[in-house]
Amino acid sequence: MSPRQEPAAGTPPAVRQGAASEQETRRQVRDMFSRIAPRYDLANHVLSVEVDRLWRRRLARRFHDILANPAARVLDLCCGTGDLAAAFSRAGPARAVGIDFAHPMLTRALDKDPAVGFVRSAVNGRVNHCYVEADALFLPFSDMSFELVATAFGFRNLANYERGLAEIRRVLKPGGTLAILEFCEPRGRLFGALYGFYFRRLLPRIGSMISGDAAAYAYLPSSVRRFPSVDDLVRLMEAAGFRGARFERWTGGIVALHTAVR
Repeated sequence: MSPRQEPAAGTPPAVRQGAASEQETRRQVRDMFSRIAPRYDLANHVLSVEVDRLWRRRLARRFHDILANPAARVLDLCCGTGDLAAAFSRAGPARAVGIDFAHPMLTRALDKDPAVGFVRSAVNGRVNHCYVEADALFLPFSDMSFELVATAFGFRNLANYERGLAEIRRVLKPGGTLAILEFCEPRGRLFGALYGFYFRRLLPRIGSMISGDAAAYAYLPSSVRRFPSVDDLVRLMEAAGFRGARFERWTGGIVALHTAVR
């Protein structure tokens, strides 16, 4: 079956505050990440005290069995500068594809590994590790193309979570796995208060100083507040047709890994 065509417009559940439509949300998010791409990695590493590297390596280790299969294809959705796709490639011989719609992010990914391929359209045939410039809501892949679709801190930025899940399910093979790693609100009262102060007050200021873009790092905590709770995301995954949806909290509950099977 050919890659899915853009569906008719509806009421998007994740339209960004101040945007008039889902399409406007997509444009704003793409423009924002394009602006901060040059210092995106530095900001991530400083703001997380390098823990973001550990999270991606842990995610890759979790799916070692899939990544060890040279015939498997895995997708890093909303890949940004490619750190998760690169972690997948280091973890095993599975064919890793990273997809993002912000071209400057993909340029940074290629700068880090010039040997990796880059294509602007659907990937066909055998590839080891490559990047595709495309929108996660309109994936340029045939049905049942991947054994694993994973996203680290990118799903939250989709303009429509339900459509995103539908597209992921479409390109997963039967029995394939979805993994969503995202920020969430920690549960402990004291730790939650301390983390909330850092995340909402200090992080935007530090991110602004590093990137030169105050709006982008004010967006981060506000997008986390609007994102579905861990239980609500499980329900969204189940409603999209996934089975076995579950989550686990990492690092004191500031991030959560959701997994499910097609």
